[in-house]
Amino acid sequence: MPQITRRDLLRFAPLGAAAVWTTGSRSQVLGANSDIRVAVIGFGGRGRDHISGLGSVPGVRLTALCDVDSRILEATAKRLKEKNPSLETYTDVRKLLESKNVDAVSIATPNHWHSLGAIWAIQAGKDVYLEKPISHNVSEGRRVVEYARKHKKIVQAGTQSRSSVTGIKEAVAWVRAGNLGRIKVSRALCYKRRDTIGKVDGPQTVPAEIDYDLWCGPALKLPLTRKRLHYDWHWVWNTGNGDLGNQGIHEMDVARWFLGEMALSPRIFSLGGRVGYTDDGETPNTQLILHDYPAAPLIFEVRGLPSKSGVREMDKYKGADIGIVIECEGGHVTVPSYTSAAAFDKEGKKIKEWKGTSSHYENFIKAVRSRNVADLNADVLEGHLSSALCHTGNISYLLGKKCSPDEVKARIKSEKGMEEAYARMLEHLAANGVDIAKENLTVGMPLQMDPRKEKFKGNKKADELLTRPYRPGFVVPRKA
Repeated sequence: MPQITRRDLLRFAPLGAAAVWTTGSRSQVLGANSDIRVAVIGFGGRGRDHISGLGSVPGVRLTALCDVDSRILEATAKRLKEKNPSLETYTDVRKLLESKNVDAVSIATPNHWHSLGAIWAIQAGKDVYLEKPISHNVSEGRRVVEYARKHKKIVQAGTQSRSSVTGIKEAVAWVRAGNLGRIKVSRALCYKRRDTIGKVDGPQTVPAEIDYDLWCGPALKLPLTRKRLHYDWHWVWNTGNGDLGNQGIHEMDVARWFLGEMALSPRIFSLGGRVGYTDDGETPNTQLILHDYPAAPLIFEVRGLPSKSGVREMDKYKGADIGIVIECEGGHVTVPSYTSAAAFDKEGKKIKEWKGTSSHYENFIKAVRSRNVADLNADVLEGHLSSALCHTGNISYLLGKKCSPDEVKARIKSEKGMEEAYARMLEHLAANGVDIAKENLTVGMPLQMDPRKEKFKGNKKADELLTRPYRPGFVVPRKA
């Protein structure tokens, strides 16, 4: 893919902003003792952790901030400029990427900006720390990988569990060495309370401090039809991926890590719904996803409702609520956090445990200095594959239809491991007063995929959902 030219940007950029970007970067020739100059893009949420986390790494200097919300930008800049008066501030990421005072960027924007922001940064010669999921859809995630490789850039996915080197990584190696026998199911859990986001009766006014055109970027510029623009974008398909692609990407990544799979699953099936309340959210708050790998299935469970109506506590399964359970012939391993794991025999007795983690940001900076992708704990390829498993699960759901309880029961009989997970899900819903005879669940379309091509087999509708329509000026390129 040729470089974005000044002519292209003048033609498409809504603000008329133009930039000539080259693949050369000071970070390619950084010495061991040179400061790494970093910019943080988007800090209404996770980006605040990026600022503090990267700022605590020796040899890192925060030189720029970028956010489309002027209120957030000004408040953060005011606080940081007390110690860093030369800090640059930007609303438009394209102008930031012209800066010669930036070697690397961290991106913590909403999901729909992740891939395009990373690609533009790579084209501008920057290394990238990219929040999870690294993409809003499968195709653009693969483009980020291709651009990173072509331009020899360091791109770290923000899946911090990968930096649990003495914890989860050692547990993965122990299981894959056969210490509990064959893996039967790799199960990922996202049991995380998600309350209703409310319901409005028409389009809402976008706050004046937000540049809404830039906020939408690659996404369709639709009216705001929910109470809150920030964060609740997660629950709308145009900008988010539900909790499967929000919290769940962390657990999806670890579940795939245990299996050792380095490709998308050849067969996908999902079911679920947004139940228990009626609001302006679109994504399911209750969902099951099957990735039918030949060696062992990966089953994902999303629950946004509590353990029972009127309480705050969430369900647990074998010691985890937001975690992973690897069920093997000789027992299981539970990963209940980002930093630890424990192994249990068939009788449930704990036989081994692992703990510990290191700085994911520090690992990124180490690789920026070494220019060695192998130094990364969470290379962009790992981030792409795990993000894409979330997306393909959602594609199955989006192509499904609502079914009666009898139809659901009949449909899942042929799906490996799903009957047991579905039975537990029914108990959970009943405890929350959800009657699926009245609030029918959506049974997703079973999908077959060519993992090498990352295309579905014989399903044009599903293939269309591997990408999205982009707005002029914010187009994710098809090829690097």
